[in-house]
Amino acid sequence: MEEKIINKGKNGMAMLLLIIIMFAGGIALIVLGAMYAPALIALGCISMVLSFFLMPGLRILKPQEALVLTLFGKYVGTLKGDGFFFVNPFCTAVNPAASTKLNQSGDVKETSAIAAAASAYSLPSKKMSLKIMTLNNNKQKINDCLGNPVEIGIAVTWKVVDTAKAAFNVDNYKEYLSLQCDSALRNIVRIYPYDVAPNIDTTGDGVADEGSLRGSSETVAARIKEEIQSKVAEAGIEIVEARITYLAYAPEIAAVMLQRQQASAIIDARKMIVDGAVGMVEMALERLSENNTVELDEERKAAMVSNLLVVLCGNHDAQPVVNSGSLY
Repeated sequence: MEEKIINKGKNGMAMLLLIIIMFAGGIALIVLGAMYAPALIALGCISMVLSFFLMPGLRILKPQEALVLTLFGKYVGTLKGDGFFFVNPFCTAVNPAASTKLNQSGDVKETSAIAAAASAYSLPSKKMSLKIMTLNNNKQKINDCLGNPVEIGIAVTWKVVDTAKAAFNVDNYKEYLSLQCDSALRNIVRIYPYDVAPNIDTTGDGVADEGSLRGSSETVAARIKEEIQSKVAEAGIEIVEARITYLAYAPEIAAVMLQRQQASAIIDARKMIVDGAVGMVEMALERLSENNTVELDEERKAAMVSNLLVVLCGNHDAQPVVNSGSLY
């Protein structure tokens, strides 16, 4: 289904004036017919009926709105752009997602009781919005490539670029987009570990890399966007951007994974402390040997190294012990 833009239709004001003239003329003919010629009454009634018949052909569009029109079931074209239009009164506007409400900007449910009551008794607009909107689907629990359950949420910025495809190629383009977002999210998250893990290939080139959900969020978001776009192009939708809005381990393993991260951080810190302490001990021994400050045999060097490492690597302040004797 290819989109056809109706360019010749922006003459609503002229048709409105004609309808007003026909209605007023019909009233005048009925009055004159009642006074002078009864035949004019029928002519006046016909003029008034025609004015009422032409009235549904008047359509008003705001900026970034479109109206998909069909005539007796056949797609005739799409009105785009702001203005006052007149179309065939038999044309029917089509928007299968007019009453669908998703958790997204520009299409959220009213919160006030008065607005909710008013919308309950009003028909949904058949106009199709061409504005950029953001779909914020609910958080999902998905297993990463290591089998760990994680909770993740995304925000997808999208817009309709082909009204004909959106109206006719899918049953409901908003619900279709929401389902494809969930599906694409699951497909991509299963490729990555939550955190960097060894021997994991996330790019598909057969070489292990350091990709992860937490550390490669930009790459993951770009792949999610491409995955969604490949699915919704047939529905006339363009994905502008996809962003990860929430990422965490599932509650059932969150405490265990936190302990694991803490243990890993402690080990890394200890390694850094030991490396620094060994370097300081080596520097101290080299300085003592270069300046001939004191001559130490191997046993005294071992005792000195042990004492320095205890002092430098300990969690508490050292308590000095004065030795008044000798090591021998």
